[in-house]
Amino acid sequence: MINHHFLNSLRKNIELKNDSLAKKRASWIKKNPYYYKNLVKSLKFIIEENSKVLHVRCSTGYLLNALNPKLGIGVDESELQILEATKNYSHLTFLKLNTEDFQINEKFDYILITSIEDIIDIKSVLDNLAKCCHNHTRIIILNYSYLWNSLVKIAETLKLKIPQNLHNWFSKEDINNILRLSGFEKTVNRNIILFPFWIPGVSYVLNRFIARLPVFRDFTLLRITIARLVTNNLCNPSVSIVIPCKNEEGNVEDAVKRIPAMGSHTEIIFCDDKSTDGTVEKVKKLIEEYPEKDIKLLIGPGICKSENVWTGFDAAKGDILMILDADLTVIPEELPYFYEAISKNYGEFINGSRLVYSMHDEAMRFFNVFGNKFFSIFFSYILDTNIKDTLCGTKVLWNKDYQRIKRIRGSWGVQDKWGDYELIFGAAKFNLKLIDLPLHYYERVYGETKMKVRLKNGWIMLKMSWFALLKFKFY
Repeated sequence: MINHHFLNSLRKNIELKNDSLAKKRASWIKKNPYYYKNLVKSLKFIIEENSKVLHVRCSTGYLLNALNPKLGIGVDESELQILEATKNYSHLTFLKLNTEDFQINEKFDYILITSIEDIIDIKSVLDNLAKCCHNHTRIIILNYSYLWNSLVKIAETLKLKIPQNLHNWFSKEDINNILRLSGFEKTVNRNIILFPFWIPGVSYVLNRFIARLPVFRDFTLLRITIARLVTNNLCNPSVSIVIPCKNEEGNVEDAVKRIPAMGSHTEIIFCDDKSTDGTVEKVKKLIEEYPEKDIKLLIGPGICKSENVWTGFDAAKGDILMILDADLTVIPEELPYFYEAISKNYGEFINGSRLVYSMHDEAMRFFNVFGNKFFSIFFSYILDTNIKDTLCGTKVLWNKDYQRIKRIRGSWGVQDKWGDYELIFGAAKFNLKLIDLPLHYYERVYGETKMKVRLKNGWIMLKMSWFALLKFKFY
């Protein structure tokens, strides 16, 4: 914390102002329950219940309590607000501490920062919070849009809003820049609440639908920025490569020969989906011929590719999970690129993209290219994250993140026959850092494609995308 008489004077004035409002906050919340209900709903979509949550600038504890944390700690500089919070929510912990340099010996899953408009030195706060983060901690910053400056002041004058010390007005770029300077990076921005008061019908349409549309979302009252601490993982994680296969007898040996060793240990798991050729027998023979390689064979349920992949993921022992399609249209030699990207923490969900480099011969048909480009645009809008190729079979994530995604499998309106959308939507729901990794795409050498009924498959994808749109945008 920077000590200077001018800055210290500002801090003291803010503290005194918040002290004077401590006993009035509850009544202000009751005056406009619609606004606070929507704010809580948006935050609960991001923050999992029963998580460890630190709330910086917690005021009287309303938001922290609403999030239902397993461990909840609130920090504020106003003694009277802390006393009020402790009285109202005795099951939580509230501490009067300077938010710019406090010491808490605990790692949190989520750190919520509110009232940044009257934080004197937001960079000091972020620098200080780094020690409270583990690799999967998410920083959530809530701030007002500068476009609402005049309206906020009018609302305060008319006693429609609780008075605040609004010294700072941050743009989206300002927030992202300060995050970078403090060793964090944005994973996603979300804009909420176009109209903060309740008018039957009007408020519902404006806030649930209009506020989520392009252009209109830039005029919302509040911005939620979700970020993570950027660290270099110096460990040497192990890898499990899951290879779903159905009638791929001619490809499995080539896969074993070409898959490079990665990390402390490389596990190769073939998941057979009730093949009618000699795939199973071939894999059994490979296990005997290559005892130096950790090769396993699992028999899937014979339902669809996704259920086959889940069978492999559930049995995998590696720290990192990789999917490699048995047709080898994505070559095994490029898997180390994925390993480097995730082990060095460039991203937490590495999505292969086949639509950057030139493709080999007839590797992808025209309608498949068109469909992929359509869904890439749709997904990028739904998730507020650029994603180039939604259906590339090669996807890489941490095993511990898969265990979280596993809990919400099947919640996207219709069964995902391939698993790609389940993984992407799950990664987005848990605010993982998603990165596209360009790779080369080759024509299949042996066997035939399993993606034959294009219109039917496209309809399934569209239904899943629509359901995700409702969840992520119009929740």
